[in-house]
Amino acid sequence: MAILHLLGTGAAVSDPHRTTTMLAIENNDSLIAIDCGADAVQKLMQANANISKLKALIITHEHADHVSGFPLFMERIWLLGRTTALAVYGIKAAIEQAKRVHDSFDTSDWPNYPEIKWHEFSYQENSLVLSDENWEITASPGIHSVPVVALRILNKENNNVLAYSCDTEFSQNIINLAKDSQILVHEASGNFPGHSTALEAAQVAAQANSQRLLLVHLPPKEYLNNNLLAKARAEFANLDKGIEGGKYEF
Repeated sequence: MAILHLLGTGAAVSDPHRTTTMLAIENNDSLIAIDCGADAVQKLMQANANISKLKALIITHEHADHVSGFPLFMERIWLLGRTTALAVYGIKAAIEQAKRVHDSFDTSDWPNYPEIKWHEFSYQENSLVLSDENWEITASPGIHSVPVVALRILNKENNNVLAYSCDTEFSQNIINLAKDSQILVHEASGNFPGHSTALEAAQVAAQANSQRLLLVHLPPKEYLNNNLLAKARAEFANLDKGIEGGKYEF
């Protein structure tokens, strides 16, 4: 069984107990992190994830709340003993931003600092991100102020699917990507350009025939009150706010 770790569940500004939205997936052999807008490695440690199994980092887009922690991510895994290369996946704009942020720090004299192996994938629907013995991960564009991708993660152990919308307005691409998923992790920032409401996230889950919906990229609680959640649950009943540090099997 694979585990989804919700390392962070907040928008760029959220409640005090929520940091920026970051995910990880883990099974007996592999750990893959998704986004690093805050201190992702610290959150992995708090989750008791086995960082020695870290295979890759996927960066969904170039915004600070999704990539600005990348230099710290690399520093921390190096200080924890990693010397082998790390694979980093993203579309062109996300990779270019990660490179800029990372290279603003001089690591040239850090002994045995891990090599970063960049893997760019296409910015188109159902683009293959990676496929190995554990996972098949594909990506599709969302609707945001900059190029962004949502992710579909197939757990090859049991063929269960986890879908992640990332930052997006209501989108048919996300419905297609999340089709028949066991878990859909969908943003619910609110009624803003480039983002979705909880009701829109519920509509995506219903139309995709997902089994469970977890809301992330959450605004401060006063902007996502019980009344708005009730309206969303009327559209899709099996809905919950993502728990900061929560673990979910899929």
